Amino acid sequence: MIQCVGSRNGEHPYCSKICCSQAIKNALKLKEANPSTNIYILYQDIRTYGFLEEYYTQARAKGIIFLRYDNETKPEVTRDNGKIKVGIFDPILGEDLALDPDLLVLSVAIVPTPSEDLAKLLKVPLTAEGFFLEAHAKLRPVEFATDGIFLCGMAHFPKPIPESISQSSGAAGKASIFLSKGLVRVEPTISWVEEKKCIGCGLCEAICPFKAIELKDTEAGKRAEVIPASCKGCGLCGASCPQRAITNYHFTEDQLLAEINTLAM
Repeated sequence: MIQCVGSRNGEHPYCSKICCSQAIKNALKLKEANPSTNIYILYQDIRTYGFLEEYYTQARAKGIIFLRYDNETKPEVTRDNGKIKVGIFDPILGEDLALDPDLLVLSVAIVPTPSEDLAKLLKVPLTAEGFFLEAHAKLRPVEFATDGIFLCGMAHFPKPIPESISQSSGAAGKASIFLSKGLVRVEPTISWVEEKKCIGCGLCEAICPFKAIELKDTEAGKRAEVIPASCKGCGLCGASCPQRAITNYHFTEDQLLAEINTLAM
């Protein structure tokens, strides 16, 4: 069994998280069915964290052989007269080894389903690897910066089934908070557009990270309009507006200048 095939490299630098534990479980099952089977697991790092460490201990006790490699000494798989040959450098023995397996099993990288269109539709971010990015790993787990949308399981990152179940329970609990209230309150510090000043240039719509502004057709032409439920009051639109047509409620220029003048006294 060769681990980390196509992962933990330049293209997919992350760990797929479930491969080591599943490989060791499968090896133990094979040993149980046929104790005389010789099993080799070629790995970069064994990541059987938590209680899964017991499987690794059992595997070592039952004679399953673990051979480590790195990106500079990757195993080489060839065919010789129809038979599989695997060559690997053993850093402990300090020499090359040749294996003649009857069966070769590869633990390949878990890659995300292309989700750019869905991310744009829901107005939620993706990580550099293509998984969905939660608002904050510790302060707002299973949540997005966009309220009312939650994530769990492989959409978030590769993880074993028990962790997916725990995360899905958390997402369901978060969603039930909104459902139980029957209504959603939005923050009062959101942006608003002074239609007379707006020229419909669309800069605010393009720059808004929450997609909370859109251009609407009016009698005077296209004008920007804020979507209150989506706006987070970050003020980016107001700062970028060339006509100074956008202001945040409770953070108008007069209010801010009054605060500054009071502090200066």
